[in-house]
Amino acid sequence: LWLVMELCDGGSLYDLKEANQAAFSEDELKAMMSFCVLGLAHLHAQMSIHRDVKSGNILLTRDGRAKLGDFGISAQLTDTIMKRRTVIGSPYWMAPEVIQETSYDGKADIWSLGITLLELCEGSPPYFNVHPMRAIFMISSKPAPTLKEPEKWSIDMQDFVSKCLVKDCEKRSTAADLLKHPWIRHTVREIGP
Repeated sequence: LWLVMELCDGGSLYDLKEANQAAFSEDELKAMMSFCVLGLAHLHAQMSIHRDVKSGNILLTRDGRAKLGDFGISAQLTDTIMKRRTVIGSPYWMAPEVIQETSYDGKADIWSLGITLLELCEGSPPYFNVHPMRAIFMISSKPAPTLKEPEKWSIDMQDFVSKCLVKDCEKRSTAADLLKHPWIRHTVREIGP
């Protein structure tokens, strides 16, 4: 058995957010999200789901590359099991279909990525000020969250968030779709797979 690890000495995005107590710039967010979408696209192409995408599980290398980490609750899909039903993950970042215990796939990670982007823009994920059990109810019953101050962000970024946070998972973008999104596609080309 071999365990291969990579040093991500920049810490997690959560650590960076807490240490700086300042919002990230849109260019910084674009770079981080580009790396994350590339990682999710690869993971989903391997028929795997991360199931716990959040700022604490996105790690930075010294040269500023963002890497998905903590695959402790990830799941493998197969030809016979194309979706999962297990309620697992961090409550504030959970997709509605996970909370409702319906079948889900990699699009649940896309919801979590959208919530992570809101968290990095606003300091905390939606409903963070309420008890986790209440938040779970609110996520599944209320409309999808949006940026509190959309005027601070570009139209393309607002659209990217809206593509991630579609409550109907059948209509939500995939990671492969997001790689072509105008907000990150040029950055994705520059950093490459």
